Amino acid sequence: MRAWAGLVVAAAFLAFPWILSGPFYERMGALVLLYALSASAWNLVGGYAGQISVGHAVFFGTGAYTALFVFNQWGLPPVTGIPLGILISILIAVVIGIPTFRLRGHYFAMATIAVAELIRILVANWPLVGAALGLGGPMVPRTWLDLSFRSPIPYYYMFVGVLALLLWITWQIERSRMGYYLRSIQGEERAARSLGVPVHRYKLYTYMLSASFTALAGALYVLMVGFIDPDSGFGILVSVEMIIMAALGGAGTLFGPLLGAIILVPLKETTNTLFGGAGTGITYVVYGGIIMLLARYRPRGLMGIWHDFAERRLQPRERDYRAA
Repeated sequence: MRAWAGLVVAAAFLAFPWILSGPFYERMGALVLLYALSASAWNLVGGYAGQISVGHAVFFGTGAYTALFVFNQWGLPPVTGIPLGILISILIAVVIGIPTFRLRGHYFAMATIAVAELIRILVANWPLVGAALGLGGPMVPRTWLDLSFRSPIPYYYMFVGVLALLLWITWQIERSRMGYYLRSIQGEERAARSLGVPVHRYKLYTYMLSASFTALAGALYVLMVGFIDPDSGFGILVSVEMIIMAALGGAGTLFGPLLGAIILVPLKETTNTLFGGAGTGITYVVYGGIIMLLARYRPRGLMGIWHDFAERRLQPRERDYRAA
């Protein structure tokens, strides 16, 4: 069933630019995939391992800044900075994860917020990376390696490929020993440790994998947008959007972050288009309302509603079959 659902979703996204054509829809489709990629990367550590990181903007900004740093300093195509950004993000994840994974619950979340804010302030005052002004990419494409396109469609299909890779990796993790370990850690960390699960090690492995794909999402973002500054790269709202999209769709599920992005990104883009600068404030209000509603009524998100509905539909059939 999961495989068929994946094929249907893939076919729908591959056909989307040909069904809803036009610059607005094409750019929105690319943004949906990009946000789904970052939310799915967060979902690895926040959804499956149950470690609520509110500082994932550190990795997003690192990937974005590194891609443009190699261009501004050495004139290299931004795409050549992607492997370096991923490597730096993995190292940062190790440095953050080793001490902070000894914390639990909201203490871990508070620690990640503090680290993210510290790095944002550092970058905003560092002239080498543009300080508060940020960094810009090539004004015009010099070679095809700059990956600078007028149309959003090439970026769209690039994001489709990367998101498909991440979802496939996540699916493989779900079915592996690592997936069972992560579910046990999420359920009860002390019980998992008493059963011999190497809790600290697997949380760190998941954090490193999540950081690498979040950095890749940041690099892909600047390839399309061509600019990054401390707030758009390391701002806390970047982390909050990942969390809300994963939570709305269903944290700890394969397609939950994608579903959340499909709902929230068009809402965000529409409010910004209709209300201009005031649309950002409306987006904040909507995010706050979603957080309260999810925490009160549906902590499992929309995918949880679907699973509950499917169980109610299937249980009567199972009872009828057993009675027969």
